[in-house]
Amino acid sequence: MNYKRSIFINMNTDMENKGYYVPEQGYAVMAATKSFMAQVFLWMTFAMAVTAITAYMFASSQSLIMSLRNPITGGLSGLGWIVTLAPIGFVLLMSFGFQKLSPALMALLFIAFSVLMGMSLSFILLVYTAASVYKTFAVTAAMFGIMAVLGYTTKTDLTRFGSLMMMGVFGIIIAMVINMFLHSGTMDYIISFIGVLVFTGLTAYDVQKLKKMSLSGMEETGDGNVRKLSIMGALTLYLDFINLFLFLLRFLGNRR
Repeated sequence: MNYKRSIFINMNTDMENKGYYVPEQGYAVMAATKSFMAQVFLWMTFAMAVTAITAYMFASSQSLIMSLRNPITGGLSGLGWIVTLAPIGFVLLMSFGFQKLSPALMALLFIAFSVLMGMSLSFILLVYTAASVYKTFAVTAAMFGIMAVLGYTTKTDLTRFGSLMMMGVFGIIIAMVINMFLHSGTMDYIISFIGVLVFTGLTAYDVQKLKKMSLSGMEETGDGNVRKLSIMGALTLYLDFINLFLFLLRFLGNRR
């Protein structure tokens, strides 16, 4: 978006709030933004539903859950390791293959990713009580919703804030790898606390980033690319939600 167009959009928003006439172009931009964000949240909600259903199916079936575990060692089976690691590959494929992948293939990859995540998260329903999982999900949804609204409505530029949050993500990853060898309960508690803060902040940042992207000229982007961008946006928010949920579960979850 060029500087003049940015001023035009902001002026239209201010005029509309004051009850003045807003040019048709301003309405078109705002309508495109709302439509794009609606697509993002629709895809995200659909993916969350697929993940939840898949997790419940695997947790409820002894044969399905045992296909992910090695009956001899008690650890993950070959399929279990694939299910655990494959989502990372899907994220990388969708990110780096964005330009070459068709909208239909992007959607298919996102759905497959959601299924794999559900298979991986099915172990949560075996470790934690159902009541605590539902409670944590409700708390996560409330926190996510508040931060999403904040990110969409705030006029404060969260770019620098988002950069700090991303640094926090890398710090969490490094700390988790180190703690795999230390097995420190205190460090695990600290990591979880920082994780909640980081992914709560990232939710607001990512929503604002998606909103800005939609204001940068969606009408100049082909319909296919808009659909792919909405899927990638949904993937970003999906990961924010899941990570926030998992870190909160360490505080709110009751083990069986």
